[in-house]
Amino acid sequence: MIPSAAPPSGDGKPSRRDQILAAAAELFAQHGFRGVGIDDIGAAVGITGPALYRHFRSKDAMLGEMLTGISEYLLAGGTERIRRVGDADDILTGLVRFHVDFALQQPALITVHERSLASLGDEDRRRVRRLQRQYVEVWVTALRATVPRLDEPHARSAAHAVFGLINSTPHNRHLPGDDLAELLTRLALGALYAAK
Repeated sequence: MIPSAAPPSGDGKPSRRDQILAAAAELFAQHGFRGVGIDDIGAAVGITGPALYRHFRSKDAMLGEMLTGISEYLLAGGTERIRRVGDADDILTGLVRFHVDFALQQPALITVHERSLASLGDEDRRRVRRLQRQYVEVWVTALRATVPRLDEPHARSAAHAVFGLINSTPHNRHLPGDDLAELLTRLALGALYAAK
C-alpha cells in the first residue's frame, strides 16, 4: 500500500483509492507510466477501467497523487525524526533507517518516481520538487547537527548521494529484507560520516 495520510476504512483495510494507487504503482513500475492503460489498472483491482473515474479524474491524476503523496510522507516522517530530542548521531541513524524502510517496503514507488517524474503535469512536478527540496533540507539539518564542520553544499551533496544508494533497492534483492536493511543503513551512515 502507498503511504497515505488517509485512514484505512472502518474494517482496517486500505481504502479503494489506496488499493487503486498501489495497483497502479506496481503496473507503472513494471510497464512504465505510458505502457499502462486505465483498463489495466481497473483489472488489477477487479473493476472496469471506466469505474476508476469515480476515484480519479485521470491516469495523470493518479500519478500526481502517487508522487506527491510519497513526497509528503517522506517529508513528514523525516521532519518528525529530526524534531526528536536526543543524540544527533541517533537522530541521523533514525532518519537513515526511516528512508531505508520506506525504500524496502515500496520498491515500486521508487521505480515509478525514477522513471515517471517527467510524466507529471507542471503543477504536480513543481509540488513534488518543492517537497523533495524540503526533504533534502531535513537531511542537511540532521547531517550538520552530527558533523558541524560540514557546510551546506557538502551536506546537500552527501544527502543526494545517499538517496541514490538507498533508492537502488528495486535493483538489489540479493539479500533477505532485514539483512539488506542493515547493510544499506551501515553503508549510508558510512557515506554520510565520510563526508566529514
